[in-house]
Amino acid sequence: MQIKQGGVSAGDLNLKKYFLAKNLKKDLPAGLVVFLVALPLCLGIALASGAPLFSGILAGIIGGIVVGTISGSQLSVAGPAAGLTVIVLNSIAKLGSFESFLLCIVIAGGIQIILGLVKAGTIANYFPSSVIEGMLAAIGIILIMKQFPHAVGYDKDYEGDEGFSQMDTENTFSGILSALHKINYGAVIITLVSLAIMIYWPKFKKLAMIPAPLLVVVLGTLLAWLFAGTGLALLDKQFVQIPLVHSTPEFFGLFKSPDFSGLGNKQVWITAATIAIVASLETLLSLEAVDKIDPIKRISPTNRELVAQGAGNVVSGLLGGLPMTAVIVRSSANVNAGARTKMSAVFHGILLLVCLLAIPSILNKIPLSCLAAILLTVGYKLARVGLFQHMWHKGLDQFIPFVITIIAVVFTDLLIGVGIGMLVGVFYILRTNMRNPYFYTIGRNGDKNTIRIKLAEEVSFLNKAAIQITLTGLPTGSDVVIDGSNSRYIDPDVLEIINNYRHNAYTKGIIVQLQDIKERYDIPPLKDLVYKPEVN
Repeated sequence: MQIKQGGVSAGDLNLKKYFLAKNLKKDLPAGLVVFLVALPLCLGIALASGAPLFSGILAGIIGGIVVGTISGSQLSVAGPAAGLTVIVLNSIAKLGSFESFLLCIVIAGGIQIILGLVKAGTIANYFPSSVIEGMLAAIGIILIMKQFPHAVGYDKDYEGDEGFSQMDTENTFSGILSALHKINYGAVIITLVSLAIMIYWPKFKKLAMIPAPLLVVVLGTLLAWLFAGTGLALLDKQFVQIPLVHSTPEFFGLFKSPDFSGLGNKQVWITAATIAIVASLETLLSLEAVDKIDPIKRISPTNRELVAQGAGNVVSGLLGGLPMTAVIVRSSANVNAGARTKMSAVFHGILLLVCLLAIPSILNKIPLSCLAAILLTVGYKLARVGLFQHMWHKGLDQFIPFVITIIAVVFTDLLIGVGIGMLVGVFYILRTNMRNPYFYTIGRNGDKNTIRIKLAEEVSFLNKAAIQITLTGLPTGSDVVIDGSNSRYIDPDVLEIINNYRHNAYTKGIIVQLQDIKERYDIPPLKDLVYKPEVN
């Protein structure tokens, strides 16, 4: 007999405690990994955005704790996004002050909350699987290329600049070439040791309870200390750089408040709308991508995610942080580190807060090269060779949009690249749809051909030309049956072609019979017509 406690049995409580403890064993180490990945990204994105470094860290904290708590996604991690750096930089310049820009973030967050409440998050269901896979692979390739300079000790580039054309007048390839001419061999040694640990440490099952990224950071910091004063010594800019706070008043002085006097400024509202749209699209893309690599294959509630992101941006804007989105780099690191629930995202936010307050000087001893090694392994997992083989075997209609998306994202940025990939993906969807408006069978009835054309479930105006050509080419003297029994929708243009053909076919000795074809069809809901991505 089970004892009830407030309507819940003691057995249920024990089961919940068991699963909470079991998940925390994976979530806490994963949160640590995400923290190590997020830390330099938060600082670098703030630097690339022309904003105070503190604003980047603050956005990471809020993304972890606030968004992580409200979000329904178990593996997605929010924080300042590289895709918004150009918007942030230009907006601060146009508005004249960071405080005016903070007002834009607050308004943008409010817009996102409204988008979530009106269920605009369903747009995420309309991205083809091949495009999402291509986006993930492209991000993996970008990670590898962008982290290579840090891996060899060339740290001129902005950490947060993930676009092809960089804000320092270089591009991804020229940055790599520059790095090859200015190698720091101390950084290279740290990178190679770190990569070896990331690859081989998890293979020792008894030792794997210590996360490989944690060991990488400890050994990387130790090696950097040993190299000090030698020819392998690292420069100051080759370490993590967190702003140091020496007193309570100095700490609270880092916070900024939005300038609400700008509510009547048209540019503020235009900027806010731009941030809301771009941040929402990046969030939904990242959410879709994370769900695809979730080993448990959970589906995240997109509308709730928009509300969570909106709440995070409102808080961030009020306190002086950068705008945020769900970020695929941190989220991928979270998945690859073995996270099971959103506690890992919350924990990474808590770690950012604690470290900002308690041990910034210690964190500033971590070399960027060992963090680069962690991200290099994440990049390889996203763009592994097996993924390309898998997409090739699925056919050209999947492989070509996949490859085009990769190329477009690598040579432009996330949103433009995905937009190009979507156009190619939609082309193949329409091409397939145009070729499959019906099933065609030919039989014999004595001396006459009996042709049955069974129309597809959805016959749109895109099928008009294919059906017109087929009907025109039917042999003289045939009996033709056009069967619409499976069709939920037939476009009026197609109905007109079919009816005109039936009236005029007698001139060619053709007898046409229409079966289960209505005079008109109501348009079905968009969700029933849209292409549904394949779930692997």
